[in-house]
Amino acid sequence: MSDASVSANLESDQPPGLSVVVPIFNERDNVVPLHDALTHALQLLGRSYEIVLVDDGSRDGTRDVLRSLAAIDPHLRLVFFRRNYGQTAAMAAGFRTARGRTIVSMDGDLQNDPADIGRLVEKLEQGYDVVCGWRRHRQDRMATRLLPSRIANFLISRVTGARIHDTGCSLKAYRSWVVRSLHLYSDMHRFLAALGAGIGARIAELPVRHHARRAGKSKYGLGRVFRVLADLVGIKMLIQFAAHPIRWFSLLSLPLFVVAPMLFVLGFVKGHSDGTWEWFGDTDMAAVAAGAVALLVAMNVFLLGFLAELQVKVSKFFRQRISVTVREASR
Repeated sequence: MSDASVSANLESDQPPGLSVVVPIFNERDNVVPLHDALTHALQLLGRSYEIVLVDDGSRDGTRDVLRSLAAIDPHLRLVFFRRNYGQTAAMAAGFRTARGRTIVSMDGDLQNDPADIGRLVEKLEQGYDVVCGWRRHRQDRMATRLLPSRIANFLISRVTGARIHDTGCSLKAYRSWVVRSLHLYSDMHRFLAALGAGIGARIAELPVRHHARRAGKSKYGLGRVFRVLADLVGIKMLIQFAAHPIRWFSLLSLPLFVVAPMLFVLGFVKGHSDGTWEWFGDTDMAAVAAGAVALLVAMNVFLLGFLAELQVKVSKFFRQRISVTVREASR
Protein backbone atom coordinates (compact mmCIF):
# COMPACT_ATOMS: atom_id res chain seq x y z
CA MET A 1 0.00 0.00 0.00
CA SER A 2 1.51 3.31 -1.06
CA ASP A 3 -0.06 5.12 1.88
CA ALA A 4 1.75 3.03 4.49
CA SER A 5 5.28 2.69 5.80
CA VAL A 6 6.88 -0.40 7.32
CA SER A 7 9.47 -0.46 10.07
CA ALA A 8 11.34 -3.73 10.59
CA ASN A 9 13.46 -4.54 13.63
CA LEU A 10 14.36 -8.21 13.71
CA GLU A 11 17.26 -10.19 15.14
CA SER A 12 17.44 -12.54 12.17
CA ASP A 13 16.60 -12.50 8.49
CA GLN A 14 15.14 -16.01 8.80
CA PRO A 15 11.32 -16.10 8.61
CA PRO A 16 9.80 -16.78 12.03
CA GLY A 17 7.56 -19.73 12.69
CA LEU A 18 4.74 -17.55 14.00
CA SER A 19 3.51 -14.05 13.13
CA VAL A 20 0.94 -12.20 15.22
CA VAL A 21 -0.89 -9.40 13.35
CA VAL A 22 -2.61 -6.71 15.41
CA PRO A 23 -4.43 -3.67 13.94
CA ILE A 24 -4.13 -0.64 16.23
CA PHE A 25 -6.23 2.54 16.21
CA ASN A 26 -6.08 5.08 19.03
CA GLU A 27 -5.03 2.56 21.67
CA ARG A 28 -2.27 4.55 23.40
CA ASP A 29 -3.12 3.27 26.89
CA ASN A 30 -3.45 -0.35 25.75
CA VAL A 31 -0.34 -0.74 23.60
CA VAL A 32 2.22 -1.34 26.36
CA PRO A 33 0.08 -3.89 28.31
CA LEU A 34 -0.75 -5.58 25.00
CA HIS A 35 2.93 -5.84 24.07
CA ASP A 36 3.83 -7.23 27.50
CA ALA A 37 1.04 -9.83 27.38
CA LEU A 38 1.92 -10.87 23.82
CA THR A 39 5.62 -11.17 24.60
CA HIS A 40 4.94 -13.30 27.67
CA ALA A 41 2.52 -15.61 25.84
CA LEU A 42 4.72 -16.03 22.77
CA GLN A 43 7.90 -16.72 24.73
CA LEU A 44 6.10 -19.52 26.55
CA LEU A 45 5.44 -21.22 23.18
CA GLY A 46 9.18 -21.74 22.67
CA ARG A 47 9.17 -20.95 18.94
CA SER A 48 10.44 -18.08 16.82
CA TYR A 49 7.94 -15.28 16.41
CA GLU A 50 7.31 -11.74 15.26
CA ILE A 51 4.66 -9.21 16.26
CA VAL A 52 3.29 -7.08 13.42
CA LEU A 53 1.50 -4.00 14.77
CA VAL A 54 -0.40 -2.00 12.17
CA ASP A 55 -1.20 1.55 13.22
CA ASP A 56 -4.35 2.56 11.33
CA GLY A 57 -3.79 6.32 11.39
CA SER A 58 -3.91 6.85 15.17
CA ARG A 59 -4.08 10.44 16.38
CA ASP A 60 -3.73 9.99 20.14
CA GLY A 61 0.02 9.39 20.47
CA THR A 62 -0.12 5.65 19.83
CA ARG A 63 2.62 5.90 17.20
CA ASP A 64 5.14 7.36 19.62
CA VAL A 65 4.49 4.51 22.05
CA LEU A 66 4.90 1.96 19.25
CA ARG A 67 8.22 3.46 18.17
CA SER A 68 9.52 3.37 21.72
CA LEU A 69 8.57 -0.31 22.01
CA ALA A 70 10.21 -1.16 18.69
CA ALA A 71 13.43 0.43 19.93
CA ILE A 72 13.72 -2.18 22.69
CA ASP A 73 12.05 -5.25 21.16
CA PRO A 74 13.65 -6.79 18.04
CA HIS A 75 10.57 -8.97 17.46
CA LEU A 76 8.37 -5.99 16.58
CA ARG A 77 7.51 -4.95 13.03
CA LEU A 78 5.50 -1.76 12.63
CA VAL A 79 3.26 -0.64 9.78
CA PHE A 80 2.02 2.96 9.78
CA PHE A 81 -0.94 4.24 7.76
CA ARG A 82 -1.04 7.95 7.02
CA ARG A 83 -4.77 8.01 7.75
CA ASN A 84 -7.49 5.72 9.04
CA TYR A 85 -8.43 3.06 6.48
CA GLY A 86 -10.33 0.67 8.74
CA GLN A 87 -9.69 -2.67 10.39
CA THR A 88 -9.84 -4.76 7.22
CA ALA A 89 -7.21 -2.68 5.42
CA ALA A 90 -4.98 -2.74 8.49
CA MET A 91 -5.33 -6.50 8.80
CA ALA A 92 -4.61 -7.01 5.10
CA ALA A 93 -1.44 -4.90 5.38
CA GLY A 94 -0.37 -6.94 8.39
CA PHE A 95 -0.92 -10.19 6.48
CA ARG A 96 1.22 -8.90 3.60
CA THR A 97 3.98 -7.89 6.01
CA ALA A 98 3.93 -11.06 8.12
CA ARG A 99 6.56 -13.66 7.26
CA GLY A 100 5.58 -16.57 9.49
CA ARG A 101 4.32 -19.95 8.33
CA THR A 102 1.51 -19.59 10.86
CA ILE A 103 -0.29 -16.26 11.25
CA VAL A 104 -2.47 -15.21 14.16
CA SER A 105 -4.69 -12.12 14.12
CA MET A 106 -6.21 -10.37 17.12
CA ASP A 107 -7.57 -7.01 18.27
CA GLY A 108 -5.42 -4.40 19.93
CA ASP A 109 -7.82 -3.44 22.73
CA LEU A 110 -6.81 -6.24 25.15
CA GLN A 111 -10.23 -7.86 24.97
CA ASN A 112 -8.68 -10.86 23.22
CA ASP A 113 -6.34 -12.82 25.48
CA PRO A 114 -2.84 -13.52 24.07
CA ALA A 115 -2.70 -16.59 26.33
CA ASP A 116 -5.15 -18.28 23.92
CA ILE A 117 -2.73 -18.06 20.98
CA GLY A 118 -1.00 -21.31 21.96
CA ARG A 119 -4.30 -23.19 22.04
CA LEU A 120 -5.28 -21.88 18.61
CA VAL A 121 -1.93 -22.82 17.09
CA GLU A 122 -2.09 -26.28 18.67
CA LYS A 123 -5.56 -26.79 17.18
CA LEU A 124 -4.33 -25.56 13.79
CA GLU A 125 -1.55 -28.14 13.80
CA GLN A 126 -4.11 -30.92 14.18
CA GLY A 127 -4.83 -30.64 10.46
CA TYR A 128 -6.80 -27.42 10.04
CA ASP A 129 -6.08 -24.35 7.92
CA VAL A 130 -8.08 -21.79 9.91
CA VAL A 131 -9.01 -21.87 13.60
CA CYS A 132 -11.53 -19.24 14.69
CA GLY A 133 -11.87 -17.96 18.22
CA TRP A 134 -15.33 -18.10 19.76
CA ARG A 135 -16.04 -15.50 22.45
CA ARG A 136 -18.61 -17.66 24.18
CA HIS A 137 -18.85 -15.33 27.19
CA ARG A 138 -18.44 -11.83 25.76
CA GLN A 139 -17.83 -8.89 28.07
CA ASP A 140 -19.61 -6.20 26.01
CA ARG A 141 -22.72 -4.10 26.14
CA MET A 142 -25.84 -5.75 24.79
CA ALA A 143 -27.32 -2.88 22.75
CA THR A 144 -24.21 -1.55 21.03
CA ARG A 145 -22.01 -4.65 20.73
CA LEU A 146 -23.68 -7.97 21.48
CA LEU A 147 -26.94 -7.42 19.59
CA PRO A 148 -25.32 -6.14 16.34
CA SER A 149 -22.78 -8.97 16.52
CA ARG A 150 -25.45 -11.64 16.95
CA ILE A 151 -27.42 -10.29 14.01
CA ALA A 152 -24.29 -10.21 11.85
CA ASN A 153 -23.24 -13.74 12.91
CA PHE A 154 -26.69 -15.12 12.10
CA LEU A 155 -26.77 -13.50 8.65
CA ILE A 156 -23.21 -14.49 7.75
CA SER A 157 -23.75 -18.08 8.85
CA ARG A 158 -27.00 -18.44 6.88
CA VAL A 159 -25.82 -16.75 3.68
CA THR A 160 -22.27 -18.12 3.43
CA GLY A 161 -22.84 -21.56 4.92
CA ALA A 162 -19.86 -21.15 7.26
CA ARG A 163 -21.20 -22.55 10.54
CA ILE A 164 -19.17 -20.31 12.81
CA HIS A 165 -20.64 -19.01 16.08
CA ASP A 166 -18.53 -15.84 16.23
CA THR A 167 -17.46 -14.56 12.81
CA GLY A 168 -16.52 -11.16 14.25
CA CYS A 169 -13.85 -12.48 16.63
CA SER A 170 -10.50 -11.21 15.37
CA LEU A 171 -8.56 -13.86 17.31
CA LYS A 172 -7.90 -16.46 14.61
CA ALA A 173 -4.99 -18.66 13.54
CA TYR A 174 -4.24 -19.33 9.88
CA ARG A 175 -1.83 -21.17 7.73
CA SER A 176 -0.08 -18.42 5.79
CA TRP A 177 -1.28 -19.62 2.36
CA VAL A 178 -4.90 -18.93 3.34
CA VAL A 179 -4.55 -15.21 4.11
CA ARG A 180 -2.16 -14.66 1.20
CA SER A 181 -4.74 -16.11 -1.19
CA LEU A 182 -7.44 -13.60 -0.20
CA HIS A 183 -8.09 -10.06 -1.38
CA LEU A 184 -9.68 -8.12 1.48
CA TYR A 185 -11.66 -4.88 1.29
CA SER A 186 -14.53 -3.09 3.04
CA ASP A 187 -15.33 -5.10 6.24
CA MET A 188 -14.17 -8.41 4.79
CA HIS A 189 -12.20 -9.37 7.91
CA ARG A 190 -15.53 -10.67 9.27
CA PHE A 191 -15.75 -13.13 6.38
CA LEU A 192 -12.27 -14.65 6.56
CA ALA A 193 -13.60 -18.06 7.62
CA ALA A 194 -16.20 -18.10 4.83
CA LEU A 195 -13.68 -16.90 2.24
CA GLY A 196 -11.17 -19.47 3.45
CA ALA A 197 -13.74 -22.25 3.15
CA GLY A 198 -14.44 -21.02 -0.38
CA ILE A 199 -10.83 -21.76 -1.40
CA GLY A 200 -10.77 -25.16 0.28
CA ALA A 201 -9.46 -24.33 3.75
CA ARG A 202 -10.41 -26.64 6.62
CA ILE A 203 -12.09 -24.59 9.35
CA ALA A 204 -12.31 -25.23 13.10
CA GLU A 205 -13.59 -23.19 16.04
CA LEU A 206 -12.29 -22.94 19.60
CA PRO A 207 -13.78 -21.12 22.62
CA VAL A 208 -11.50 -18.31 23.80
CA ARG A 209 -11.50 -15.87 26.68
CA HIS A 210 -12.85 -12.36 26.33
CA HIS A 211 -12.18 -9.43 28.66
CA ALA A 212 -13.90 -6.13 29.23
CA ARG A 213 -12.18 -3.14 27.65
CA ARG A 214 -9.74 -1.54 30.08
CA ALA A 215 -9.08 1.79 28.38
CA GLY A 216 -10.04 3.74 25.27
CA LYS A 217 -13.29 3.70 23.32
CA SER A 218 -14.87 1.01 21.21
CA LYS A 219 -14.84 1.56 17.44
CA TYR A 220 -17.83 -0.70 16.79
CA GLY A 221 -21.56 -0.03 16.76
CA LEU A 222 -24.92 -0.59 15.10
CA GLY A 223 -23.70 0.94 11.83
CA ARG A 224 -21.63 -2.16 11.13
CA VAL A 225 -24.76 -4.27 10.63
CA PHE A 226 -25.63 -2.32 7.48
CA ARG A 227 -22.10 -2.65 6.09
CA VAL A 228 -22.25 -6.39 6.74
CA LEU A 229 -25.52 -6.61 4.80
CA ALA A 230 -23.94 -4.83 1.82
CA ASP A 231 -20.82 -7.01 1.93
CA LEU A 232 -22.83 -10.23 2.15
CA VAL A 233 -24.02 -9.82 -1.44
CA GLY A 234 -20.45 -9.61 -2.69
CA ILE A 235 -19.33 -12.47 -0.49
CA LYS A 236 -22.12 -14.72 -1.73
CA MET A 237 -21.08 -14.02 -5.30
CA LEU A 238 -17.38 -14.57 -4.57
CA ILE A 239 -17.95 -17.88 -2.84
CA GLN A 240 -20.43 -19.45 -5.25
CA PHE A 241 -20.09 -17.66 -8.58
CA ALA A 242 -16.54 -16.27 -8.87
CA ALA A 243 -15.51 -18.97 -11.35
CA HIS A 244 -18.75 -18.66 -13.39
CA PRO A 245 -20.21 -15.14 -12.97
CA ILE A 246 -22.70 -15.67 -15.79
CA ARG A 247 -24.66 -18.00 -13.49
CA TRP A 248 -25.04 -15.22 -10.90
CA PHE A 249 -26.15 -12.63 -13.45
CA SER A 250 -28.48 -15.14 -15.11
CA LEU A 251 -30.21 -15.71 -11.77
CA LEU A 252 -30.55 -11.95 -11.32
CA SER A 253 -31.99 -11.44 -14.79
CA LEU A 254 -34.34 -14.45 -14.76
CA PRO A 255 -37.19 -12.77 -12.80
CA LEU A 256 -37.14 -9.83 -15.22
CA PHE A 257 -37.24 -12.17 -18.22
CA VAL A 258 -40.36 -13.77 -16.66
CA VAL A 259 -42.05 -10.49 -15.76
CA ALA A 260 -41.49 -8.77 -19.13
CA PRO A 261 -43.75 -11.11 -21.23
CA MET A 262 -46.44 -10.92 -18.54
CA LEU A 263 -46.44 -7.13 -18.78
CA PHE A 264 -46.65 -7.31 -22.58
CA VAL A 265 -49.66 -9.61 -22.31
CA LEU A 266 -51.34 -7.19 -19.89
CA GLY A 267 -50.69 -4.35 -22.28
CA PHE A 268 -51.78 -5.98 -25.55
CA VAL A 269 -54.50 -8.43 -24.53
CA LYS A 270 -57.89 -7.45 -23.13
CA GLY A 271 -60.49 -9.83 -21.79
CA HIS A 272 -64.23 -9.20 -22.22
CA SER A 273 -67.16 -10.21 -20.04
CA ASP A 274 -68.43 -12.65 -22.69
CA GLY A 275 -65.24 -14.71 -22.38
CA THR A 276 -63.56 -13.46 -25.57
CA TRP A 277 -60.10 -11.97 -25.84
CA GLU A 278 -59.00 -9.03 -27.93
CA TRP A 279 -55.45 -8.59 -29.16
CA PHE A 280 -53.99 -5.16 -29.88
CA GLY A 281 -57.26 -3.42 -29.20
CA ASP A 282 -57.20 -0.89 -26.38
CA THR A 283 -53.46 -1.06 -25.69
CA ASP A 284 -52.26 -0.26 -22.16
CA MET A 285 -49.11 1.71 -22.96
CA ALA A 286 -48.02 1.86 -19.31
CA ALA A 287 -47.85 -1.94 -19.10
CA VAL A 288 -46.11 -2.15 -22.47
CA ALA A 289 -43.52 0.44 -21.42
CA ALA A 290 -42.92 -1.37 -18.14
CA GLY A 291 -42.45 -4.64 -20.03
CA ALA A 292 -39.98 -3.01 -22.42
CA VAL A 293 -37.97 -1.58 -19.53
CA ALA A 294 -37.95 -4.94 -17.73
CA LEU A 295 -36.77 -6.70 -20.88
CA LEU A 296 -34.00 -4.16 -21.52
CA VAL A 297 -32.76 -4.37 -17.93
CA ALA A 298 -32.81 -8.18 -18.04
CA MET A 299 -30.81 -8.20 -21.27
CA ASN A 300 -28.26 -5.75 -19.84
CA VAL A 301 -27.83 -7.79 -16.66
CA PHE A 302 -27.36 -10.97 -18.70
CA LEU A 303 -24.84 -9.27 -20.99
CA LEU A 304 -22.89 -8.06 -17.96
CA GLY A 305 -22.67 -11.67 -16.83
CA PHE A 306 -21.54 -12.75 -20.28
CA LEU A 307 -18.79 -10.11 -20.32
CA ALA A 308 -17.68 -11.06 -16.79
CA GLU A 309 -17.58 -14.74 -17.80
CA LEU A 310 -15.55 -13.83 -20.89
CA GLN A 311 -13.10 -11.81 -18.81
CA VAL A 312 -12.61 -14.69 -16.35
CA LYS A 313 -12.01 -17.19 -19.16
CA VAL A 314 -9.64 -14.90 -21.07
CA SER A 315 -7.72 -14.13 -17.89
CA LYS A 316 -7.29 -17.85 -17.14
CA PHE A 317 -6.28 -18.52 -20.74
CA PHE A 318 -3.52 -15.91 -20.74
CA ARG A 319 -2.28 -16.94 -17.27
CA GLN A 320 -1.94 -20.50 -18.53
CA ARG A 321 -0.09 -19.36 -21.65
CA ILE A 322 2.27 -17.21 -19.60
CA SER A 323 2.89 -20.10 -17.19
CA VAL A 324 3.67 -22.46 -20.09
CA THR A 325 5.96 -19.87 -21.70
CA VAL A 326 7.88 -19.36 -18.45
CA ARG A 327 8.31 -23.10 -17.94
CA GLU A 328 9.57 -23.59 -21.51
CA ALA A 329 11.96 -20.64 -21.18
CA SER A 330 13.41 -22.06 -17.97
CA ARG A 331 14.29 -25.42 -19.56
